[in-house]
This record gives sequence, structure tokens and C-alpha cells, in this order.
Amino acid sequence: MAYNRRDLLAQTLDGLAAQVRPVDGVVVIDNASTDGSGDLARAHDVVTEVVAMNENLGGAGGFAAGIARAVATHQADLVWVMDDDTIPTPGALEALLAARKSYPGTPAILASRAVWSDGREHPMNTPRSRPGASRDLVAAAQAIGTRQIRSASFVSILLDARAVWEDGLPEADFFLWNDDFEYTARLLRHRVGLFVPASEVLHLTRTFGASETDPGARFYNEVRNKIWLFTRSSALDPVEKALYGGRSVLRWIQTLYASGQKRTLLKHAYRGLHDATEAPTPVEVVLANTPVAEDVKQVQRSAGLLGRDEAANG
Repeated sequence: MAYNRRDLLAQTLDGLAAQVRPVDGVVVIDNASTDGSGDLARAHDVVTEVVAMNENLGGAGGFAAGIARAVATHQADLVWVMDDDTIPTPGALEALLAARKSYPGTPAILASRAVWSDGREHPMNTPRSRPGASRDLVAAAQAIGTRQIRSASFVSILLDARAVWEDGLPEADFFLWNDDFEYTARLLRHRVGLFVPASEVLHLTRTFGASETDPGARFYNEVRNKIWLFTRSSALDPVEKALYGGRSVLRWIQTLYASGQKRTLLKHAYRGLHDATEAPTPVEVVLANTPVAEDVKQVQRSAGLLGRDEAANG
């Protein structure tokens, strides 16, 4: 998914072209970039297709569009998801596939280890371990150098298309923040996910730190989307909602306490609380006027998530 980071996108595409295990295809979602990102992607040898969106629908909309296009139009069995500031090392895909093959089961998600430019593991992208995982599950993961996880970020994950067809697409209306938490936790509620440290990517954010560091206007998305996650999504069970909900409130308090713009953040938080009273707009509605509209309908229909009126009208 690309939006106005042309130079970083070039590095991402070069990284994909340099994979020891070559990629089978690359779909770039150009989220209405104005810096020539789409043209750069079209000219790159590794790219199979560039889908030009007519407006910026955020990371959530972009990832939903890309996953839908990959599984519906390109009939992918596995979808490797990443952002345009993610640079995969040459062995990243090979390591994900090796872990998938070695595990005595079928993981729905395999997540790479994301590091910053100085080699430190990026705190924004550390997958959450699966609480209460059985000894057998833990041992099976450890035996191949991996770890059982409950959720992951979109920075570099390998998705099994069967899980996508069964559970649908990310919530595009999240726009940004927590869309990956909601989606991966939804896919992994009753499935296996693995963190694969041998698969390494660079996540070249401007600064090193977690997402709560100086959120600014994005605090609105943090609050609204988390409330949507806890009240509207099937991703978490009741105990997990209480656990993660409590942690989120504590993080919000810590973020406000550390901020030099407390009044501004409180305004964003209030808007988020207010807007969370309405349910997210369905993904097929958010992406209705885009090139992937039919792909989205196919996936959502397969998952039983397409509205009855939409399903009746085809």
C-alpha cells in the first residue's frame, strides 16, 4: 500500500525484487498519491499491477483493497502484506514460507520481525503473544524458532487466503490505527498465528517509538477505533476485551499525561468517543466507488458479511 512516499516505495519494491524466494506477483495500491508513486510502481519490473484509488482511504482502506484484489482477481493462496515504508531483507519471504511448511498445522498468519534503521526491534510492530496458549502449541512453535501470537501489525505478515475468504477484509472505515490489530485478532481468534524472527524487515518510520508517542490528531482514530474494536468486532472474547480495554485506557492516560498539548488531545479523544457510538461503515460501502469494488464484494459475500440488500442485488 503506497501513499506519497515515493523514495521509500522504491526501496520496498527493490526489496521485493531481491527476495531469495521470488515473489509470484506484486499488487501496489496507490492511495491517490501526488508524488509519482504510482508511476514509479508501474515502471518497476517486480510489479504485477498498480491499482490507482481515486482518494486516500488511509492504511485501512488501502490494505483492504490490496487483500481483496490479491485473493479475488489474482487468486492468491497466500498474501504478503506490507506498507510502503517496509523494506524486506532478501530472506524475509523464504523464512516465512519455511516456518509455514515446518509447522505441524496451517498458520493463518505469519509475522516478520520488524526492526528500525539502527537494527533495534521496532516497538510499534511487536506481535502480541497468545495468552493461555497450550503447552503443545507453545512447544510446536518453539520447535521451529517461532512464537504463538494473538495479533500482529500490517508491516509484514503472510496471510492464508482461506482465512480471508472465511472472515472477510479489514475494516476500511478505521482509516488508520488499530485496523491491523482488529483484523489479525479476528483472523486469529480461532486460528494459529506465528511470529517468525528469522524473517526480518526494516520499518523505516521517521522516529523510533510506539504508536502512542505524540499521536496528535491521530489520537481521534486511536480512541474511536479501539472502542469500535471492543464494542463492534468479533475479534476478541469477553476476557480479552476487558484485558486489552483496561490496557488501552491506561495507555490513553499515560499519553495525555506525557503530552504538551493535553487540551488538544482531549478534544480528539472526545470526538473519538462521540463518533464511536455509530458503527463503522461496511467495507463494501467504503470501497464501493473504487477499482476493487467487485473484489471486495466477492470476499465479503464469501464470509457472509455482505449486507442482505447488496447480496440480493449482486
